[in-house]
Amino acid sequence: MSEQQPSEQHIPEPIASFIAAVNGHDETAFLEAFVQGGYVDDWGRIFRGRDEIKAWSDKEFLGANGTLDVREVEVEGHVVTGVGDWRSSHANGLSSFEFVPEEGRIASMTIREG
Repeated sequence: MSEQQPSEQHIPEPIASFIAAVNGHDETAFLEAFVQGGYVDDWGRIFRGRDEIKAWSDKEFLGANGTLDVREVEVEGHVVTGVGDWRSSHANGLSSFEFVPEEGRIASMTIREG
């Protein structure tokens, strides 16, 4: 049972489609990527459900013209962590994005220092 090596840069679904939605500034695909009760943990600030996620994103994520250039990927069990260069009008720099997928969507996304 071999885990994906970070150097291979394979981003599993649904994370790959989510990142494409972010970089394409596709708000509908971005929001629909989350399960109904999904949440974003942005440095300890929790935004639960699509309405809260949208309000946060409008100011700090998609609304800030954000893009993510993933540099490293690690898959451990069902958790996918990507470290990438985040660029937006709100914040910039290396960040770690930890995703927990659930039934083909994202249950949670946790953002921390990369």
